[in-house]
Amino acid sequence: MAKSICISFIILLIITAVNAYAVGVVVGPDGKARSTKLKLPFVFYNQNFGAAAGFVYGVGGWPQKQSTLLTTTIAGTTGSAMSFLIGKDLQVPFAQRLFVDPVMSVGYFNENEVYGNGNPDYVDKKRAGSNDSDEDNYVEGSGWDNFTRIRFKFLLPMGNGKDTIISTYRLAGGHLIEGATGGYSMNPFVSGDTWLELRPFYRSLAIDGDDVDTKIKTNGMEMGLYWDNRDWFANPKKGNSWRMKYSKDWGKFNSSGDWTSMMGEVDQYFELGESTITSWFSSRILALDAWTSYSPSWDNKSDGSVENRPPTYTGATLGGLWKMRGYPSSRFSDRAAIYYCAELRLTLKQNPFDRWEWLQKYLGVQWVQIVPFVEVGRVAPEWTMERLHSDMKVDGGLGIRLMARGLTIRADFAGSEEGFATQMIIAQPFQF
Repeated sequence: MAKSICISFIILLIITAVNAYAVGVVVGPDGKARSTKLKLPFVFYNQNFGAAAGFVYGVGGWPQKQSTLLTTTIAGTTGSAMSFLIGKDLQVPFAQRLFVDPVMSVGYFNENEVYGNGNPDYVDKKRAGSNDSDEDNYVEGSGWDNFTRIRFKFLLPMGNGKDTIISTYRLAGGHLIEGATGGYSMNPFVSGDTWLELRPFYRSLAIDGDDVDTKIKTNGMEMGLYWDNRDWFANPKKGNSWRMKYSKDWGKFNSSGDWTSMMGEVDQYFELGESTITSWFSSRILALDAWTSYSPSWDNKSDGSVENRPPTYTGATLGGLWKMRGYPSSRFSDRAAIYYCAELRLTLKQNPFDRWEWLQKYLGVQWVQIVPFVEVGRVAPEWTMERLHSDMKVDGGLGIRLMARGLTIRADFAGSEEGFATQMIIAQPFQF
């Protein structure tokens, strides 16, 4: 996947300020919910956009108390630009358990770095993106990236969802004090919310450069089952969640090809309490994650080409914001992949932002976490335990997490054998 194309998702997720799941309303200690509006011009700089500016408008708690709508436009000096519209947790009338998350985006990106074959310096070398591929084996190009996704999610009448459709999370100081929706049992009929997911998708991606000129179109359906048994989605302290997902492009309606992908993920949280060694931390949370993916349609040809493979931005892919953060986005991709991560989330007892009253009035930081983490994973041409657990990639680093105005802001600094990377976004990792 192109690095600059990934920037569109980074900005989308940062501005969205809504976690991946848990339909609910956040209230204060007084039990009152407050609607929010966001009207914000912003500027930033990176290699892909250059000096860039944008504007975002969003409203939370409208048109329904649990829903969010946002739109934004961004343009940079490199010629890259994008606009998108996103909705979250829109409840379908006359079907109280059915919610819709629509996303639509149009963008043009210059000088994308894509980990795909075509670089003339790497002819007859390891396939670009494979586990043993060279870190400089990529091609560059520019083009349009337009996509539409509509996720339908149905809350099953079991566990917490049996009697509660829209949950209420009561917070004090950025910590959950009442309203946990999971984590109190390993029985999905007793604890947590269980969701059926159905998401039709469409994407058109063009890449035109010196060594590559291609247009990839994909459309199909993603089907999943998700048990969210965490106590609170924004900063889990206990519980777990499980997801299984099946994605299919049938090769119809001008699609570039047919492909199939399967994925499974589980995460687990343990609240360790205050440290007996130091008084610096008010809480310690051990967060663990395991994820795997496999494409049964993947077909390696004798000439080294691959047919019926998922695009590199989906399927068995590692690198970037969520998995193997010490590597570029979609650095590795193959037929199969596996990934493990361990984080120790240490919440500081003293909030350093309280020293700067003028800054706190603007940011509203409620707590700060220091998070050492380590990750291991690899991609492979086949799914076997022996193959996937040999010659694994390793990275590690330190994260800084803030709870600011109800949002969990994440900045992770990770190092790997290929260098150092910084990943910044809203939301804790795992199960996005």
